[in-house]
Amino acid sequence: MIQITLPDGAQRSYPGPVTVAEVAASIGSGLAKAALAGKVDGKVVDTSYQITQDSALAIVTAKDAEGLEVIRHSTAHLLAYAVKELFPDAQVTIGPVIENGFYYDFAYKRPFTPEDLVAIEKRMTELAAKDEPVVRRVLPRDEAVQYFKSLGEHYKAEIIASIPSNEDVSLYREGGFEDLCRGPHVPSTGKLKFFKLMKVAGAYWRGDHRNEMLQRVYGTAWATKDELQQYLTMLEEAEKRDHRKLGRELDLFHIDEHSPGTVFWHPKGWTLWQEVEQYMRRVYRDNGYQEVKGPQILDKTLWEKTGHWDKYRDNMFTTESEKRDYALKPMNCPGHILIFKQGIKSYRDLPLRYGEFGQCHRNEPTGGLHGIMRVRGFTQDDGHIFCTEDHILSECTAYTALLQKVYKDFGFTDIIYKVATRPEARIGSDESWDKAEQALMHSLQASGCAFEIAPGDGAFYGPKIEYTLKDAIGRQWQCGTMQVDFSMPERLDAEYVGEDGARHRPVMLHRAIVGSLERFIGILIEQHAGALPVWLAPVQVAVLNITDAQADYCREIAEKIAQAMPQHPLRVALDLRNEKITYKIREHSMQKLPYILVAGDKERASGAVAVRARGNKDLGVMPVDAFIDLIVQAVASKA
Repeated sequence: MIQITLPDGAQRSYPGPVTVAEVAASIGSGLAKAALAGKVDGKVVDTSYQITQDSALAIVTAKDAEGLEVIRHSTAHLLAYAVKELFPDAQVTIGPVIENGFYYDFAYKRPFTPEDLVAIEKRMTELAAKDEPVVRRVLPRDEAVQYFKSLGEHYKAEIIASIPSNEDVSLYREGGFEDLCRGPHVPSTGKLKFFKLMKVAGAYWRGDHRNEMLQRVYGTAWATKDELQQYLTMLEEAEKRDHRKLGRELDLFHIDEHSPGTVFWHPKGWTLWQEVEQYMRRVYRDNGYQEVKGPQILDKTLWEKTGHWDKYRDNMFTTESEKRDYALKPMNCPGHILIFKQGIKSYRDLPLRYGEFGQCHRNEPTGGLHGIMRVRGFTQDDGHIFCTEDHILSECTAYTALLQKVYKDFGFTDIIYKVATRPEARIGSDESWDKAEQALMHSLQASGCAFEIAPGDGAFYGPKIEYTLKDAIGRQWQCGTMQVDFSMPERLDAEYVGEDGARHRPVMLHRAIVGSLERFIGILIEQHAGALPVWLAPVQVAVLNITDAQADYCREIAEKIAQAMPQHPLRVALDLRNEKITYKIREHSMQKLPYILVAGDKERASGAVAVRARGNKDLGVMPVDAFIDLIVQAVASKA
């Protein structure tokens, strides 16, 4: 007898080996129909998987995260099946699951067109409707290599040839198409109903630019029609919010081919940048940070000592002078240790907090660049705290509270917290890892934050908290981090004099709140769809006259508003052009200004202005001083 334990603790007995599908059927016809896979002792398997010993079993359906992944993986194979039917000469390569979907790379003699994608998706729908069984078989590696060579699938044969010769490989067949895959897959193509092909792009074979260029077809797949439609609607909204599009329309910045991966900030964009940077500078100043500035170029030997040379060499820009090798810094931390090491530090100096708006460079591949979100030259709101182990808990707790306030001021209140714990390859004692991990978890508990554990995702030198924002349309952006580092102070010989008079190594806490300012500003633009909060808007108010008779009055208004906050002058645009007032209002509205003030003869006579708020809201006529109170309050409250 074989004993099967279900998730609710119930047990079922079977006289001999039994498949996942058979267990599901014995529970009920509804579950048997919904079953996409099974989870046997924690491992996800096909419904055809045969259980031969006592096991714990969960039936995986489309409601489970594992079920959605099986759907997407299977839909990638359905895509390849359809391509082979329509374009028999195409060669298949790989087709993994990615966030929100999948892709499959093909080698073909010409680029796929948008019309091709329509035809492929139509064929996928037809193949799914045939509800063909998906059948698994196993072959010895060498036999599988010869099999795919006989089919003319040389890329697939190359993949299999890289597998150890003593291993077997699994293949999955649906109708006339068979593909290499570990699985699991849905039991039949009829389970694949809600999918859409999104785009085609170039991709190098095995990700190496020296290899052939393949065609990567992206798609998305979901468990229900509503989920698919919600995702497509979100993409439509994301397209409207695209920071690259809004950057052009609002005249904030541009990217130029003469310096790929870097940003040319226009006056209004640089105003936005300065608002973010100066805000963060005040945050540092008010929370015990000392601002520092390190050099851009550092000797190669320093990067070798820290370990960055081995890890990041391919992403570092290098140069040479007088027979010495240098690198543009990809991060700021080694420079902060060199600053810490100047002069003797005492335990009384700790915790010592350094902050820097440090410009960094990373040689990202061209294909990975994305507007101002993914660039080669960027500035971080970088900070490092030198402290003792006893300080870790209190510093992390205070940091989380500070981060929450900053994010709220920028319009983000939904934050996801993760603690990434020790990886297998690590340095340091288990005792120090225990203390660091517990301090990070306790700090989040003290802050009232529910958090997830990301096992093994910590850095080799220590665990970390990852702070992820959720934006207005549900997308997630990992920005903030707090990392505990026992390694770099040791490698660069940083020390302080303890209360006992002996020399000790400090703990180094790496932390960033917004991370890359370029990326964060891109996120801000998309979060607010370009309609930035009043305190961040590059132009906060425009003053418009109706005729030349009000020009002097409008100048007086603009000057008075600009000087309403002497420590932080308001940003006012004065539009005295000889154009129709409706034209001027429409033009400034397109720029998403928070407020537009209009003055005609009646307003001039009464010392008032007609006020229009963003979104075509008519706030009526009010005294100039009343409007000043309104905008000053909006700026001060960061509304």
